[in-house]
Amino acid sequence: MSSKAYRATRVNDVNWAQIARGKEGLGVTVGIDVGKFDLLVICRWADGRFERPWRVKNPWEIPTLVGVLKQVKADRKLVVALEPSGTYGEALRQALGDNGIDVQRVGTKASHDYAEVFDGVPSQHDGKDAAVVAELAALGKAKPWAYPAADSWEEELAYWVEEMVAQRQMLTPWQGRLEGLLARHWPEASQVLKLSSGTLLRILKRYGTPQALAADADAAKQLARWGRSLLSAAKIEELLAGARSSVGVRAGPWQQRQIQEYAERVLAARQQANRAQRRLRQLAAGHPVLQAQGKVVGVPTACVLWTSTGDPRHFDSAGAYRKAMGLNLAERSSGTYQGRLRISKRGSARTRQWLYFAVLRLVQQCGVRPWYEAKKARHEGEARRVLVAVMRKLAVALYHVGVRNEGFQPRRLFGRIGRHSRRSAERSVPSKVRA
Repeated sequence: MSSKAYRATRVNDVNWAQIARGKEGLGVTVGIDVGKFDLLVICRWADGRFERPWRVKNPWEIPTLVGVLKQVKADRKLVVALEPSGTYGEALRQALGDNGIDVQRVGTKASHDYAEVFDGVPSQHDGKDAAVVAELAALGKAKPWAYPAADSWEEELAYWVEEMVAQRQMLTPWQGRLEGLLARHWPEASQVLKLSSGTLLRILKRYGTPQALAADADAAKQLARWGRSLLSAAKIEELLAGARSSVGVRAGPWQQRQIQEYAERVLAARQQANRAQRRLRQLAAGHPVLQAQGKVVGVPTACVLWTSTGDPRHFDSAGAYRKAMGLNLAERSSGTYQGRLRISKRGSARTRQWLYFAVLRLVQQCGVRPWYEAKKARHEGEARRVLVAVMRKLAVALYHVGVRNEGFQPRRLFGRIGRHSRRSAERSVPSKVRA
């Protein structure tokens, strides 16, 4: 291939009538490599020939590109293909959809793997990436990728999911910093109440140091108002006694202010996350899929799965739904080397994170814990891999619960290994002992 094959022409200088002369009726596949500042566009003719790339300033020259593509579509079959590239290509997808131009998606792994097959060179750059996308789409390795029409309910659901996730992410580092300060200046406090306690956070926001709490004559009444029925009189007395006799490092005014401000930020993040969860429960009310899945993993987690993975009713099978989460198994073996089975992680990381938290709660239930313990006994030291196994089973169960409206039956889903383990144990006991 010529060294200048990927020299780009500005889209404003493209003369489609001149390019298409002598190619009447020949179909075109357009591959687009999307970047933050530039789009590289390459046309592949149905006979396998390529045109030089067009350079499009993103987003300023998108209308110009759409105008050229409308000319292309006017007298021949047109296929436009892109790679998923975060949000940088969303404006282009919307513009193409608004003008009746269908868009297809080529997977990033497919284009990466095909780069060396394309021209025998394992190099990748914007121009070549656009050509590879066009080639794969022409070979039928792309899927329809229409820009979805705006839906008020979906948009609000996504808004509150993002708000909940963002607030929880902000809460974690502030809570970690606050715990370090408490260990230094007020170690007794976290021995009486957990740092996740709203009452303790309010105490830290108000007083900051054990000396300030001990000096308040009305502290016991204030703690009772904050804790209400969840904070016993014995706990209040234990907190006050610990404050009076604290052995923590004495905090100066700046350390006190630091503790108070960190507690305030943790409280604010908790309140915003709880507010988002309440709104998500309201939005999910009456929704059959979210209500059914919410009974298993909780409504907030079901909403995260919906926004990150999609409507389970759009998947052909439970296996496809699990694969979209990145929980399908992948293996890399060669010759005598036998690789371990691992999950592919080709899906939303957020989905897997929230499903992992759901599994941590699920394994405490009576219908799941025997399976979990038996599996851990068979695979010592691999508790995390066992949790992933539970995630895979749970993903399948959530599909059937949400799509087929089946009840969640943990004993049916997790009962087999327990029965096998009991049978193995019985066979290992001598007959005289069993008698």
